[in-house]
Amino acid sequence: MGGGTEVEELKAALAARDAELTARDAELTAQKAALAERDARIAELQEQLAKLAELETEVAKLRELLGRDSGNSNKPPSSDPPGKGGKAAKKKKKGKGRRRGGQKGHRGSHRSLLPPEQVDEVVDLYPPRCESCWQSLPSVPDELARRYQFTELRPLAAHTTEYRRHAVVCPGCGYETRAAYDEAVIPRSAFGPRLMAVVALLTGVYHLSRRQTVRLLWELLGVKMSLGSVSAIEKRVSESVEPAVAEAWDEANKAAVKHTDGTSWLRAGVMLSLWTVATAAVTVFKILDNGKRETLKTLFVTFGGVLVSDRATALKFWVMKRRQICWAHLVRKFISFSQRDGPAGKIGKELLELTAIVFDYWSQFRDARLTRSKLVERMAPVRRDVETLLERAVDKDVPGLSGCCADILEHREALWTFVERKDVEPTNNHAERELRGFVLWRRRSFGTQSERGDRFAERMMTIAHTARKQGRAVLDFLAACCAPRPAGTAGPSLLAPA
Repeated sequence: MGGGTEVEELKAALAARDAELTARDAELTAQKAALAERDARIAELQEQLAKLAELETEVAKLRELLGRDSGNSNKPPSSDPPGKGGKAAKKKKKGKGRRRGGQKGHRGSHRSLLPPEQVDEVVDLYPPRCESCWQSLPSVPDELARRYQFTELRPLAAHTTEYRRHAVVCPGCGYETRAAYDEAVIPRSAFGPRLMAVVALLTGVYHLSRRQTVRLLWELLGVKMSLGSVSAIEKRVSESVEPAVAEAWDEANKAAVKHTDGTSWLRAGVMLSLWTVATAAVTVFKILDNGKRETLKTLFVTFGGVLVSDRATALKFWVMKRRQICWAHLVRKFISFSQRDGPAGKIGKELLELTAIVFDYWSQFRDARLTRSKLVERMAPVRRDVETLLERAVDKDVPGLSGCCADILEHREALWTFVERKDVEPTNNHAERELRGFVLWRRRSFGTQSERGDRFAERMMTIAHTARKQGRAVLDFLAACCAPRPAGTAGPSLLAPA
């Protein structure tokens, strides 16, 4: 009997143990489920955090894009909204309680009188009697007479010449003979060289539309002309100035220092590339199919002289030692860095402080307050600090900062050419100013419609900008180019004294 009891007790203990293990298994299963749920939740949270970080990065990029203006990017000032960018963004100075306009004691500016040789008509006024004794006075000219000038525009009128080829009947045989057509006497075109020059000036320099040009010619000169005639005149003028444009390109290639910049251009809705090369003597323009490196190489016969430009990748064919990178572009980039949070903002502010020193020393040198040797001496530590800061920015591996600073360091040799060369400036403002007129033309007209239109646009702007630098009247030069001349005779030179 005792043995049976022990067996029963053992069975009961085993059953209890099995029940305990089952309970533990259930507990472990529940814990595993809880852990799996927690792991899933953690994975979900990590995924959400990754998405949040991605969204924050995207928001930062969008904010940067939204905050771009002409002061911190390559966008033109015309793209700035009212009240933003440039001078408008600066804090208004506190009023000083003065009224607008010239202040008391200010020396006003007045229109000066034309010299006597430029006056078309003189009306002399003499006093009839003496104000003391009332005797009649003779009309004696006074060298110190008080002068008053009145300028008016008289009605303009075109001068039309008609050539008539008469037919005469011979009284002897009755044969009718008509006067021969002589190209040396009868002009080939219905419009004279000066009128053609005016048309090209209106459409190619002042950028009036052809329809506006037709209307202006009728209202101002009484000349009736069709839209097709305007187009034909543009073609003839473009062909007439081609040698002068080639002369300007040759001069640009020979220059010791040249500035270049590019922008987009449209031809019948197709995006092209517009580039300028500007020197002290000439400014030339060219509309290209694209802005790729091999295409830009065709602009230059040789790669001599110093090229001032931005950091465009397509210009890397130019030897870095003979380049100058535009510091105005760098300033805008540094401003964009300074407007960010974190390390990028801090480094951007430091770069702006160093850049301010660079421009301060350059301003002193330009105003003859520093000699060249002093400029070189003072720029040396600034150059070292700028490059060290850029290297530090690269080491930090900050997205949107380090890569750009690394690219700037690739142009290290081209950052300081202006310090050593007296004929080189630290900015590319020259080329940007020359390009601005073309940019405004594009905004108004949406480009051209044909390759012939491209050639007319680039040639007319080349003539206009170069003539301005040469002190030449654009209208007179265009008229001289369009004037008939004997075959084999060279046209007028844009660079020779007028």
